[in-house]
Amino acid sequence: MRIAKATVSLHHLPMILPLVEKPAGDGLRVICEIETTDGHRGFGMSGRWMAHGVAAAIKNDLLPVIKDMDIRDIEAIHGRLWPEITPRGIRAGAGMTALSCLDMAIWDAVGRATGRTVAQMFGGARKKVPVYVTFGFGVYSEDQLVQLARELADQGFGCLKVLVGVAKGGVAEDARRVKIVRDAVGDRVSIALDANESLSFDQAVRLCKMLDDTDIAFFEDPVRGNDARELADLRRMGRIPVAIGQFDGYASRFREWIEAGAIDIVMANSMYNGGFTETRRVAALSQIYNLPLSDAGGGGLFSLHHVAGFRNGTMLEMHLGNARLERALFTNAPEPENGFLAVPEGPGIGLELNRDLMRDSLIREV
Repeated sequence: MRIAKATVSLHHLPMILPLVEKPAGDGLRVICEIETTDGHRGFGMSGRWMAHGVAAAIKNDLLPVIKDMDIRDIEAIHGRLWPEITPRGIRAGAGMTALSCLDMAIWDAVGRATGRTVAQMFGGARKKVPVYVTFGFGVYSEDQLVQLARELADQGFGCLKVLVGVAKGGVAEDARRVKIVRDAVGDRVSIALDANESLSFDQAVRLCKMLDDTDIAFFEDPVRGNDARELADLRRMGRIPVAIGQFDGYASRFREWIEAGAIDIVMANSMYNGGFTETRRVAALSQIYNLPLSDAGGGGLFSLHHVAGFRNGTMLEMHLGNARLERALFTNAPEPENGFLAVPEGPGIGLELNRDLMRDSLIREV
């Protein structure tokens, strides 16, 4: 089962938000497909930021150093790949995104070769997981927020996430939008916040105080740069659980947050942190410190595997725009039922690419 060949392609796959039919993000995605000497295949996906560079790094820098290696030798493969990303210091940025895409393709191929899902290779803790929905985008009016919140609650979703730091009127308007959602769904649904690292520390503290009586489940990426000292202070002053890690959640970064007392919920995303291999390290760290494991950042059906695979997995994010993209990109994307999403039954990641959409969305093959 040695790596024989691979293709890397760049695609325009926008995430279109319902109601407004507007894209969230730039829509660039990198897809890497590998094939072994005995015909086993696997794919991984990443992208969005520096996607052209990510695709080139996979093809020109990473794939050549692991050609002919056995896909089951994950640690040996990473031993070859890590020095290519940086010879010393902290590994981050486009190099880790490229590693993520390639690593997921390798895990997918191993799963398909052995007949096991990635979730099972992680430990197979459960076959389905509860879903929280990222829906409260700044592009929505207050009336649209209410409409969507009620529809999602009626569909059985137990937690809804509202973006903050997006309102023209500042955190006061953010707070009002959150309270409107709370009034719309009552106590039957949990509400979470996501600032996408857009707020200053003072703004985050003010917002927490404004929502002190709103029963917030967690606050994701509340301050700029996810500074460990500020996050620790916010946990103490804001009295809302802090969730972080969607785009810079490498194991070493989580260790920094944990040691600073800055985190309540570990949010891993294999599309950007170095892949399933790095997520396995993050999961072990979260278990050592008795922290719940979740996800964010549009990891979607890829992240489903670590949330389902590890014992401390909790909720899976369903981003409205990303979920719509996944239904189009994968011919067998699972649909949530009563607020839960089941791991696909097929081996590996368990998903099959829509080849027609792959062709129509292609920007270039590297």
